[in-house]
Parts: sequence; structure tokens; C-alpha cells
Amino acid sequence: MGMTETQNRLEKLVDHGFERIATYPEAEMSFKPSSEKWSKKEILGHLIDSAINNLQRFTTIQFATKPFKIDSYGQCDLVVSNDYQNSNTSELLEFWKAINVRIMHVISLQNENTLNHKIVLTNGESSDLKFLMQDYVDHLEHHLNQILA
Repeated sequence: MGMTETQNRLEKLVDHGFERIATYPEAEMSFKPSSEKWSKKEILGHLIDSAINNLQRFTTIQFATKPFKIDSYGQCDLVVSNDYQNSNTSELLEFWKAINVRIMHVISLQNENTLNHKIVLTNGESSDLKFLMQDYVDHLEHHLNQILA
């Protein structure tokens, strides 16, 4: 899959997700199936954290020493510390869309050279920026499907 397809796929997912989630009542977004499970609102928050971290990765790799080492981030801790559960869904949704529009722009700037920037994943495996960008969209789709289910 080329980057134009990746960018278009991301745009479709974000547009569709934004339209659908905007219609959900706050009570549905806040409902927690159990104390260990995230609410739809917390999943949306996790997608924001993922976008923040990946935008940082996608841009920093342009000038950082290669191979660029991907650091993990405390996903659960971020959801709690950002207090997504008690946040306004429309504010989260607007931020999620805006940061993904920025990511789409960054994806559009890449070329064959930059897409081949080498990275080391958190599991120690080698890959490249192209994989990281495509994986970001796969991850977003997975969690968006959880929200929309």
C-alpha cells in the first residue's frame, strides 16, 4: 500500500469516526463495561495519545540519528492522567480530528527516501517510517471499530 492510500484511508477513518461519534450521547461515551475496561471516551483519549506520540515520532525521525529508536509510552497511565473519562467528548473529538489532519499533512510530505528512514521498534525489530505510518492507521482503525461497535 502506497502512502497516498494510507493518507486517504486515514482521512476516511477520521471523517467517518468524527461524524458517527459526534452523534453519540455523552452517557454512551462515558459507559465503562467494567472498572478494568476503557469507556468509548477513554478509547478516544487513547487514540489522541497515540496521535500525539506518533506525530512526534513521524517528525523527529526526519532529523534524528538513525536508526530511530521507538520508545513505548504508558498508555494506561496517560488515559488516567489526562482524565479522559471526565472530559467533554466534543472537545476530545475536535482535538482527535485536528491532530490527525496534521498527521495527514506530515504523511503527504514524505518521499521514498524519508519513508525508508530506519527505525527500531520497541520489541527490538528493525523497520522503517513507512511501516510505522501504516501501522499507526491500522491501530487507529482497530480502536475506532471498538468505539463504533
